[in-house]
Amino acid sequence: MRKASIRIAPNWKAETGRVLHDPMLSYRIYGDLQDDSKPVVWVCHALTANDDPFEWWAGLFGENDLFNQIDFTIICVNMIGSCYGSIGPLSENPKTLQPYLHDFPLTTIRDNSNAFSRLADSLGLKKIDLLIGGSMGGQVALQWAVEEPNRFGRLALLATNARHSPWGIAFNQSQRMAIEIDFTWGESTMDSGKKGMQVARSLALLSYRNHACYGETQPRDAKDDLFAYQVQSYQTYQGEKLAKRFNAISYHRLSHTMDSHDISKGFGSIPAALERLEMPVLSISMEGDILFPPSEQIEIAEGAPFGKHISVPTTKGHDGFLIETERLSAVLKEFVKEHLIENAKS
Repeated sequence: MRKASIRIAPNWKAETGRVLHDPMLSYRIYGDLQDDSKPVVWVCHALTANDDPFEWWAGLFGENDLFNQIDFTIICVNMIGSCYGSIGPLSENPKTLQPYLHDFPLTTIRDNSNAFSRLADSLGLKKIDLLIGGSMGGQVALQWAVEEPNRFGRLALLATNARHSPWGIAFNQSQRMAIEIDFTWGESTMDSGKKGMQVARSLALLSYRNHACYGETQPRDAKDDLFAYQVQSYQTYQGEKLAKRFNAISYHRLSHTMDSHDISKGFGSIPAALERLEMPVLSISMEGDILFPPSEQIEIAEGAPFGKHISVPTTKGHDGFLIETERLSAVLKEFVKEHLIENAKS
């Protein structure tokens, strides 16, 4: 595995018009790009993940999993606005020599796909055998594939959509409101809005799971005290857990990035954009997903000329795309084996 970073341009203009100076992208490569016998898999991560799919998508990516560095060369890039290496609120502003913090601009899904394209060019990747992403990562993957359909051999999208819905934006706005009401929000510190982000994460979990999932994983039982229930501790713990590893300003900015997603921009309509997908497309939905309902993945599959939709059974709602790795491995192996796995072993 090689972890690296690259400057994508001396002066790079975001879709909003804001210019970022010497922006960096952080990425990892598993395997050897010089080995032409191995198919290249490019992974786009979800909201608070990083450039290491072997960490957050274990079971699907790993030495003994479907996607491994024996059979594949695997690339993953940290998104713009995150706090795991690529340019974001914690990066140094070359004008002030201090972290951007609240001065970091809003960026879009298209900004990420354009930046990833520059990185791919710098790595000499004219063709990527499989582009895969889930949730927000699926949004970036779809946007990139629509813009450069000839670059990709296959496209796998999990629990994502062609345009972020009013429902999804409403969840994100509620989370931002929770962060903004934190009395530290606006302070020029790394910890600005941290307590508010804990509440935001608790709200987000309600969209990542569903009624049945909570009933299964956090049931009420005889051990609960009056007005003290297992699920309360769970919500608090998840908020505290995220606060230990993530930054609230990044979380706030990335939620805006997700809201910007709309592949119709520049192409007239969603159907017109999807018509550009010249590669086989697998659009996977998670049963009971209330944040990205299956109708959104069906829309992608029906609009892509070579699209296919598969529903994966799960009781975990949206988070099933990260949890149901055994079922997903079976589905994805079938999708890629003819053109990727067999070629890799030949």
